[in-house]
Amino acid sequence: MTKITGTFAALIILMGLGLLLGGVYLVTLGGSFYYLLAGLGYVVAGIRLWGRHSGGVWLLFLIAVITIPWALWESGVFYWALFPRLLVPLALASLGLLFFPSVLPSASKQLMRRLGIATLLGTIIFFMFAFVPHGLVRPSSDAPYVEAIANAIPSNWHAYGRTEAGTRYAPFSQINRKNVMDLKLAWTYHTGETPKAGGEDGGGVDSNTPLQIDDTLFTCTPKGRIAAVDVDTGRVRWKYDSGGNSLFWNRCRGLGYYKVKDAALRSTCRERIVHTTVDARLFELDAKTGKMCSDFGSAGVVDLKKDMGDVPTGSYFQTSAPLVARDYIVVGGWVVDNQSRGEPSGVIRAFDARNGALMWAWDLGNPSIKDVPPPGQTYTRGTPNMWTAAAYDDKLGLVYAPLGNATPDYFGVDRPAHSEEYSSSLVALDIITGRPRWKFQTVHHDIWDYDLPSQPALVDVPNGKGGVIPAVLQTTKRGQIFLLNRATGEALAEVAEKPVPQKGAVPEERLAPTQPYSIGMPTIGADHLDEKKMWGATMFDQLACRILFKQLRYDGDFTPIGLTHAIQQPANAGGLNWGSVSYDPVNHLAYVNDIRIPAITWLMPRKEYDIWSIKHPPTPTGHGPSPQLGTPYGMAIYMWMSPIGAPCNQPPYGTITAIDLKTRRVAWQVPAGTAQQLGPFGVASHLPMPMGMPTYAGTMATAGGLVFFAGFQDYFIRAYDAQNGDLVWQYALPVGSSATPMSYVSPVTGKQYIVISVGGAAHSPDNGDYVLAFSLPGA
Repeated sequence: MTKITGTFAALIILMGLGLLLGGVYLVTLGGSFYYLLAGLGYVVAGIRLWGRHSGGVWLLFLIAVITIPWALWESGVFYWALFPRLLVPLALASLGLLFFPSVLPSASKQLMRRLGIATLLGTIIFFMFAFVPHGLVRPSSDAPYVEAIANAIPSNWHAYGRTEAGTRYAPFSQINRKNVMDLKLAWTYHTGETPKAGGEDGGGVDSNTPLQIDDTLFTCTPKGRIAAVDVDTGRVRWKYDSGGNSLFWNRCRGLGYYKVKDAALRSTCRERIVHTTVDARLFELDAKTGKMCSDFGSAGVVDLKKDMGDVPTGSYFQTSAPLVARDYIVVGGWVVDNQSRGEPSGVIRAFDARNGALMWAWDLGNPSIKDVPPPGQTYTRGTPNMWTAAAYDDKLGLVYAPLGNATPDYFGVDRPAHSEEYSSSLVALDIITGRPRWKFQTVHHDIWDYDLPSQPALVDVPNGKGGVIPAVLQTTKRGQIFLLNRATGEALAEVAEKPVPQKGAVPEERLAPTQPYSIGMPTIGADHLDEKKMWGATMFDQLACRILFKQLRYDGDFTPIGLTHAIQQPANAGGLNWGSVSYDPVNHLAYVNDIRIPAITWLMPRKEYDIWSIKHPPTPTGHGPSPQLGTPYGMAIYMWMSPIGAPCNQPPYGTITAIDLKTRRVAWQVPAGTAQQLGPFGVASHLPMPMGMPTYAGTMATAGGLVFFAGFQDYFIRAYDAQNGDLVWQYALPVGSSATPMSYVSPVTGKQYIVISVGGAAHSPDNGDYVLAFSLPGA
């Protein structure tokens, strides 16, 4: 026996023992018998190969042949489900057939070699299909699509979502489906601030969507370095360093813009850039000079910690763009999750955009407070907060505020009634008074951290009679999408209360018996899990994930967190997160991107947690192990990964989806990017397999029939055909991006540009300080 064949036989025996032992354990948990039988077969085959018996080779081949119908029975023809089931058995069979004929005394050597070559070719062909997109949803051939009228008329991108409606729709068609393949890099601006690796520490993540006002682009960095650059060249006109800094979670997702209407105030700061910092300050800069507007607030600054009571460093600040509506600046705030009860208030406030005076405050815990609290009091602590961006309808005079849940997120005992009423709700506030007009709750008694994470999109949906209904589209971490009448809050797409699991929580917890489901709209990225949907890069870590699934508590949606390890699906990252919606108002198509990585959660009694946390320090952001001080329990939450660092659920892990609001169905869906920068044990595979990775930031739609997105885990910005989801252009970025693209037409040159901030993909070790602009050569 040669060293190669001996080593091969030994590996087959070891692999078989691993599958056999793991398979026996899986069977005791009530799982599949396949791994036990396959493991036994491989052990026997390895022993036979070691003894130079041809039966070992034929047994390898037989295992591969039998595995094919089993795999098809378990998972159908979906390629990514077949991948870990078939690749290893096919590869082992082909190698056995090729290696062993030379050392076997069998008369069937030639047959083995031919069969080995055929099996190897089949294995290679099967593997090559990993580089082809799978699970695509395509529009029907008769799906109507209206081409937008050619438009290159300049208009400003003056708010985070381009307008206060939050639809991220660029009404320009100079760059379109016919010429987008010619798109080239036009200019690069370096911000001078490169976030630290990983993005969850003080370095933050560059998630900025710039503003464009006339011939100037305004951008900001995670720590609040603001710059004005020329829209055609990227050359700096002015810079301002706010000096913002936080211990963690540094973000600047966007700026605000205000133009003074009062002629008496036009002598200085006629046009103003509005910024909320990561140390809870609000200020305005002169858009022309970058100098601070000294007549705003106190010496140019409003302290957003005022009247909040005790605000420990890093416990309260702003990460999302402020909403500028009429003469108001409306701000909420990010509150660090899960650290303790009684964290800073989730109060929403409106300040006069002309001078910084407080105009109103909505303290949901004390409605009697209309502006500042009474002497000696503060805004109510521990109330649900608005950490993401709001939207605004000027005709109705309503601000649409998406709220989170009351902290700590994973323990709901003794929450006050006002928090239970408003937790995880969309609330419409009167722009003049700040009083709520209506609310819609998306989760009752939220103990899953299912904050409303995204800016609502104000859309006009066809009513079937030739007219439209003003609506608000709210996406959720649950993957549920709620379509509501934006004047009344009534559901335009049917919502049903469905029973949810009632077992598994700690004894003192009270669970809501039902939860709202938007059954009239598609659900994105919230598939029910079962053992057959467990995945792995190989059959070995797939077996490990199947064992883990059987060991964990999982009862479907809203599986309660408790004292035993449980699966949360969707996890607290989504579903659909802060990237929000883009919306084509001509074709009534909404575009979303999602995350599909379940989490493992559990609670620990206080003494147990204190001991456990010595080796597992809590994360300061609250997005991991957290103490939940003031409650009897600490908590833990982790992304659910296999032993080699691959997700335990099967791909895709993220998609880009078009939803037709006329039919309220998925129009098309494609996997979001490739696994090029990811791989087992955290080592990049460099294999561009279009599996669909978790997505961050959001999409942008254009009148040119395009959807742009850059929040992939691989380092690309891509354009998709807005009608059918075909990939029509991509550009390799220097690092990944965690920002939403924007677009404008230069009022000077008439060129349309696509702009993206490129500071690094989420959780990536590669970071940068780029703002990149693309245009058509010679346009």
